[in-house]
Parts: sequence; structure tokens; C-alpha cells
Amino acid sequence: MEAIAQELRTSRSTVSRLLTHARASGIVDIRIRSPFGAPQLLEEHLAERFGVTAQVVPVPDDASEVERLERVAVAAAHLLNELVQADMTVGVAWGSTTAAVSRRLVPKPVHGTTFVQLNGSGNTHTTGLLYASEILSRFAGAYGGSAQQFPVPAFFDDPRTKHAMWRERSTRRILEMQAAMDLVVFSTGSAGSRVPSQVYSGGYLEAQELAALEAEGVVGDVATVFFRADGTSDRIPLNERATGPHFDVLRRVARRLCVVSGVSKVDSLRGALAAGLATDLVVDEAVARALAD
Repeated sequence: MEAIAQELRTSRSTVSRLLTHARASGIVDIRIRSPFGAPQLLEEHLAERFGVTAQVVPVPDDASEVERLERVAVAAAHLLNELVQADMTVGVAWGSTTAAVSRRLVPKPVHGTTFVQLNGSGNTHTTGLLYASEILSRFAGAYGGSAQQFPVPAFFDDPRTKHAMWRERSTRRILEMQAAMDLVVFSTGSAGSRVPSQVYSGGYLEAQELAALEAEGVVGDVATVFFRADGTSDRIPLNERATGPHFDVLRRVARRLCVVSGVSKVDSLRGALAAGLATDLVVDEAVARALAD
């Protein structure tokens, strides 16, 4: 700031105010790269091993899970500033991680961009619309786009009800938007995550359903669609009632950004990578080391 002040012949306090405004409006992006080679080497290793473009976020080993999530969310928000372009359809999965990312987005008005909710958010306790709407609204507000909610339950009680609902024109409109997505943003859910995954902690699953998932060898979910350690998601009964997109739909999206923090999610992340769900990955250094090992 002193050097800039001298160049502009102004005061440091003026430069500080200008930089604060410039960062808030998205004109200036300040990043600090680790002076050590470990993150870059890990990024190269993950790219070679899993076929993804990885960004490894340096985080001190003694950082709390919340601090890890915040640092990863900031990095993901800056990457999204590069990925989100005009006239895109962007799918967003609601959850603790995407909520953190949405709070750190850097404003960048783009023309004609639509943000669509990937999966329903209602359960027997709440419609979940406010929670999902806040996340979508932050994305739409940061980029000057529009938000399209998906007003259905996270899980239907009966697969036949889901199939009937999927024939409705209002629902088909959202499904068609999902089928045309250019970018999707998500994290992996995990029953054992130290930062509670919303699907597992928000009253969406009964005890018997959790037991059934464990019996099936499920390690996590993406947008309420569950998968095993090898990435398979077939013959998992709960998926027949889930409202998230089938993995074939996700795999057709050109850019698929997965954001994960905390080693307690490593098993679920491995499963998602085995399923081929991500093209881009933002993780903290501890997660990257665990994947590499």
C-alpha cells in the first residue's frame, strides 16, 4: 500500500479504502501463494491420478474444521469467478459447503446466467425452501443472474410419487434446465463429517434409512444421490426416491466443481472421484495428502 500511495501521490489510508472497494466489487483479486512446493506437487499428483484440475488450499495443521471450510470456500469462490461466464446455466447443490462458498462469492455481473437448484430440499419438518433459496440468491446476486428453485422434497416417500411428479410440466422445466447445465457446483455429503452434512443432520433421513445405507456400503452422496466407495450408485433403494440428478446427467456437464474440506470427507470424495463426478476440485492440503496416500 505504501508503494501504491507513492506512485499515486496519495495517502495509505486512501489506497486502503480503494483496495477495499475494488475487492468488494470484484475489480481486484488478491491471492497469496504458498512459498512451499507441496500444494503444487499435490495438485499435479491429483491431476495425474484422478484426471481432475485440482486446487490445493494450504491450511495449518492445527486449524479447526470451520477454519478449513472457510479457507476452502474462499478459494472456491475465487475459482468460480473465472468459471462463471455469460449465458450459462449453473447447477448448485445446497449444503454446508456450498452455503459457505456462497457467502464468499466475489461480485462479477454477467449477462443471462441462470442458477438452478440441483435437488429438492423439503422434509417432514420443513420445506427447506428458505435454506436453499438463500444459497441460490447469493449466487444470483453475485453474478447478476436469475435463480430457479426446485420446490420438491429431498426424498419422496414413494418412488411412484416421484415418477408422477417428474411428468408434470413445471417439474420438467427444471429437469430440462439441469440437462442443459454448463457448470455444476457441489460438495460430497458424509455421515461422518465433522462439519455436519445437512442431509445427515437436518432431519432428512430416518434411523432405518441410515442403517440401510450403511448396509449397502454407502460412503456419501452428491445432491442426495448416494454412492459406494467404488463410485457405483445402482440398486440403492433410497436413490429411487431421491430428487437429485442421476449421475449420468452430472457427467454430461462440461465443468463440474467439487469443493471439499476436512479429512473426515475423504472416503466420500474418493467415491465421487471414482464415479467420475468432478472435473475440477478444490480441497484443503490435508484432504489432498489423504487422497494422495
